[in-house]
Amino acid sequence: MIFSFDAFVTDVLFDRSGRAAFALGDGTVRLQTEDGFVTVEAHGGPLGGAVLAAAAHPSGAGIVTGGDDGRVVWTRIEKGEVVATLLAEVKNKWIEHVATSAASGLIAFTAGKEVHVRDAADPAFARTFAHEKTVSGLAFEPKGRRLASATYGGAYLWYARIADQKPQLLKWAGSHIAVAFSPDGKFLISSMQENQLHGWRLSDGKDMRMGGYPAKIKSLAFFDKGNLLVTAGANGAVIWPFAGASGPMGKEAAEIGFSRDSMVVRVAGIDTHPVCLAAQDNGKIWAAHMRNGRIETLKAEKGAPISALAVSADGKLMAWGDESGEAGVMEIPDISGPRQFAG
Repeated sequence: MIFSFDAFVTDVLFDRSGRAAFALGDGTVRLQTEDGFVTVEAHGGPLGGAVLAAAAHPSGAGIVTGGDDGRVVWTRIEKGEVVATLLAEVKNKWIEHVATSAASGLIAFTAGKEVHVRDAADPAFARTFAHEKTVSGLAFEPKGRRLASATYGGAYLWYARIADQKPQLLKWAGSHIAVAFSPDGKFLISSMQENQLHGWRLSDGKDMRMGGYPAKIKSLAFFDKGNLLVTAGANGAVIWPFAGASGPMGKEAAEIGFSRDSMVVRVAGIDTHPVCLAAQDNGKIWAAHMRNGRIETLKAEKGAPISALAVSADGKLMAWGDESGEAGVMEIPDISGPRQFAG
């Protein structure tokens, strides 16, 4: 199924129904239906607007989006009707990052130097965590109790429900622009402005330097039950090993799918399998199996740089979107068999 939205695709996610939700730069959310999609004017106004960030709602129904209109909106299809609910609004601020937790039912978003937390089940619940510098990334730990925020000089760890607290600071010089917890909660990984990753082992705060990238790492994803991490930011997909108590410490990364004339800009992974997906700045997308070495092209047509990529929870579907507004949903072929060579 191919779509043409005529607007930059900010993000794409699958909800619990297995259907894709596309967040767009024109302020709309497009929800996949059986015969196409429906359009929801989630953000903007007379002067227009843009969706800047998106995450799956904790309930699994629809998505939560943040926009340059200062609004946080929950969009979904409920009992056959399209519903858009305003969850929060911060005047004169851009909502550039959103994170959610199905485990705790919490929703977090950034507004400049502040992180705001809401409870999906309690409209009266609200927490605000102030930072000295602009917050550039958010992530909930797997259990949803702690929240990591990326900023200049490192990352902060907050207990998401506690109002007055002193957060734990994980220091590392430079500007941190994104964070992600490993699925087992043992490691926190940060993408940096300086074309590198940095990581911390949370049990003792041990630093992990993960460099060597020619470009900024704008996308990363754990897969294979958390044993592997795939990242963008190079001519191929960069794979880091995370099995064991030390994760990637003392180990080398591998690069797969190298291309001289393009860069990998978005990645995704299948949670339960050793399969990752990589999308390039020339519009191509491929999947790779880490055990048998097989690489399968999923989207061969060249086009605008891919700006959004997602895999469904069951690992059977892929959704993508690009900077020109082209998008699609397709099945991921089974590549678990042996590599096949052309004669």
